[in-house]
Amino acid sequence: MARLMDSTQALGRALMLPIAVLPVAGLLLRLGQPDLLDIAPIAAAGGAIFSNLGLLFAIGVAVGLARENHGAAGLAGVVAFLVATKGAEVLIVVPHDVIAAAGAAYQDLATAAYKARQLAKLSVPIGIISGLIAGALYNRYSDIKLPSYLAFFAGRRFVPIVAGAAGVVVAFVFGLGWPFLEGAMDALSRAVIASGELGLFVYGVLNRVLIVTGLHHILNNVAWFLVGDYHGVTGDLNRFFAGDPSAGVFMSGFFPVMMFGLPAACLAMYRTALPERKRATGGLLLSLALTSFLTGVTEPIEFTFMFLAPPLYALHALLTGLAMVTMDLLQVRLGFSFSAGLFDYVLNFNKSSRPWMLLPVGLVYFGLYYGLFRYCIVRFTLRTPGREAQTDAAAVAPASLDDQALADAYIAALGGAANLRSVEACTTRLRLVMADRERIHADRLRQLGASGTVRIGADGLQVVVGPVADQIAGTIRSRLAGAQRAAAAVDATRVLAALGGATNVVKVETVSGRVLVTVHDIARIDERALAAFGVRGIAKPSKTSVHLLHADAQALGLGLAPLVR
Repeated sequence: MARLMDSTQALGRALMLPIAVLPVAGLLLRLGQPDLLDIAPIAAAGGAIFSNLGLLFAIGVAVGLARENHGAAGLAGVVAFLVATKGAEVLIVVPHDVIAAAGAAYQDLATAAYKARQLAKLSVPIGIISGLIAGALYNRYSDIKLPSYLAFFAGRRFVPIVAGAAGVVVAFVFGLGWPFLEGAMDALSRAVIASGELGLFVYGVLNRVLIVTGLHHILNNVAWFLVGDYHGVTGDLNRFFAGDPSAGVFMSGFFPVMMFGLPAACLAMYRTALPERKRATGGLLLSLALTSFLTGVTEPIEFTFMFLAPPLYALHALLTGLAMVTMDLLQVRLGFSFSAGLFDYVLNFNKSSRPWMLLPVGLVYFGLYYGLFRYCIVRFTLRTPGREAQTDAAAVAPASLDDQALADAYIAALGGAANLRSVEACTTRLRLVMADRERIHADRLRQLGASGTVRIGADGLQVVVGPVADQIAGTIRSRLAGAQRAAAAVDATRVLAALGGATNVVKVETVSGRVLVTVHDIARIDERALAAFGVRGIAKPSKTSVHLLHADAQALGLGLAPLVR
């Protein structure tokens, strides 16, 4: 079970990488429309992104799943996607009535148009599958060794090759199985639509409940990119921007919650904070409320009360489900390319149906959230921000720290560099793999601006830090790499001595997890000392060459190279 959770966590994180390009696609598409700037090339540029979502998912998912997020996995994803789609295109059988209706002169055009429409429906699923395959193959084969006469194709170069072979299998599955897959997708769409308000309510509740694990991204991808069909375009989000008047069902209900409800919850938490802590709490909650209202990024707010006051979060999930139902009953159709904030609301106002209804519904939701949150906090003495137990630790103001100092503070709060095995990020969270989760300092993380932490599986940890998550993760990785290089530089002097000293070493190279060292006299090498300094294996392909296997060969090579020049 833990292994399944880890796998779905990784998929949820990987899906966010291609989705991150949608805001610019939506912006370009809308700005280029006749009702705004009326610039056709800009609209076409945005439309190009939506038309190639499958390819973006293939690249993004592959890179997101691959170790080190290496670009070779993205290349493999492209290869798998192109092979699968073009292979499936050839294998898809065109119904006889489609060809007959076109007439003899236009049969080729009718065949091509039919296949293009069917492939448009397949694009995102094939893209996700191609990305999954490429990411898994990279993790499995990026270090593969081949015989010397095939050595050029070893390591990372092997991954696109085997991904292409896997793409052929996917092509046959989708091409030959298209009638069954089309029936399954239509059945899913009909089932979702037939579920009506009950289905929308369940979707809204689950969307909020699953936030704690990050699996809501998978749920959203089904609703936003697979359900429904409008002229060959599938998914609520895709269909909305393609002009489907019925699209927006799975997006409209988020607007009252994100623009009005959660900011009202922030006001309620501020008004019920302890008098001596209102000033500090007010600044934090105002920032979170504005973020939610303007951009629709809500996780920083939700994590402030998700664990401190779980009943409030259950109430929030139920109200989200009710918002989905309410907006559908009122026939309101709103859409977004990023999230349900003011920016997307204004930008897509003219594409929406009855968008003005958001204002009265939003005001009602503002009153509901404020009244219910304030009543529950006071009545049940809930420990929301400004009411939780005060800590004795000295606070560190994030605003007073530069990027590197903030990253160093996070590393220290997370138990030190040795405690961090992997550092990734999604929209609002640091996604970490820890050596020992008990070594983290939760109070210090909150003082640095984190809204909360979630433990995933045996060694996973998520830290909610808001929209700056990716920048913080990048700086942390940079600082960790710098520390590793510094440590390797220290070890390098000892490794050099074990290699017989600088006078014995001619050249140092780093290739595929190995440090390749050319020496004058191989007999001067002290293998026992090398093993003590972290060298896991030694190969001697010739009398003047030795290969060192090391856990961080790149860092060791960088440390050795300056010492022998």
